[in-house]
Amino acid sequence: MATKTLHITRIFNAPRETVWKAFTESEQIMKWWGPKDFTSPSARVDLRVGGTYLFCMHGPAGTQFDKDMWSTGTYKEIIPLEKIVATDNFSDEHGTIISPEDYGMPGEWPEQMIVTFVFEDAGKGKTKLTLTHTGHPEEMAHLAEAGWNQSLDKFAAILN
Repeated sequence: MATKTLHITRIFNAPRETVWKAFTESEQIMKWWGPKDFTSPSARVDLRVGGTYLFCMHGPAGTQFDKDMWSTGTYKEIIPLEKIVATDNFSDEHGTIISPEDYGMPGEWPEQMIVTFVFEDAGKGKTKLTLTHTGHPEEMAHLAEAGWNQSLDKFAAILN
């Protein structure tokens, strides 16, 4: 199984505490989660080691993604204002892990992926975010990277 690790770095024009809150508070996550033209009707966060998240995104009307698609994971490491490490899986609306095939995703997927977010001061009230996401099948990595970048574009917009 050939997988790829995504690495994305962004500088946001907001202090680290503001960026952290927008990444960890349900109400804020629902404003930016999902690629361009997707909405997030639900985001639940239990931000503690061993706690879980359950996020929903809904694609644009008239597309194959015009449905609720859920993801869940368990927080493995949390250093407030500095780092979050969590598992990442496709799931149903109850947080039960399901196969990516259930959402029409091609490729061989690992049992779970890992996503890491590192938050650093970037000077002058700015924050550097480094995202590392492991386990994407090579044929899906470009779509996952595009999706993350579109989500982060939305994220930047809510910080202003």
